[in-house]
Amino acid sequence: MKTRFLIIMTLFGFAVSTTAQEIAENAIGLRLGDANGLGASISYQRAILENNRLEVNFGWSNDSDYNGIKAVGLFQWVKPLEGDFNWYFGAGAGFASYTFDSRGYKNHKDSFVFVSGDIGVEYNFDFPLLLSLDLRPELGFGDGAYDNNDLDIDVGVSARYRF
Repeated sequence: MKTRFLIIMTLFGFAVSTTAQEIAENAIGLRLGDANGLGASISYQRAILENNRLEVNFGWSNDSDYNGIKAVGLFQWVKPLEGDFNWYFGAGAGFASYTFDSRGYKNHKDSFVFVSGDIGVEYNFDFPLLLSLDLRPELGFGDGAYDNNDLDIDVGVSARYRF
């Protein structure tokens, strides 16, 4: 009985290890999305377990009408799809602060925190490039009068250098 159990566990371990997708130890690049008016953000990913990683994004905007910063951290689970394609999902939280002069608001300032989900697909090239497309719903919490106490759906495209 003990031998059978060890053989089954060995075969199970082999099956799991042969289907597991390796994710990059580190990846850094840009994520282009809406991000509540901030647009582009610097994106960094760090593998923390075999099929999990931490993603951190920092975006900022500084123009005549809108100034702001936004930071978010996400824990993600990465699953293989086919070949070099993966899909991933995760959850996290962040912080944003902005000022703007438009849409009838004069020198409007606000800061808020938010919780976020993340689901997407990615492709790992043979050279160190990772492209991804994701959907990131965010639910904001704050006391401002504009655009932070509701659900925002952010779609983003990312390009990252793997190392």
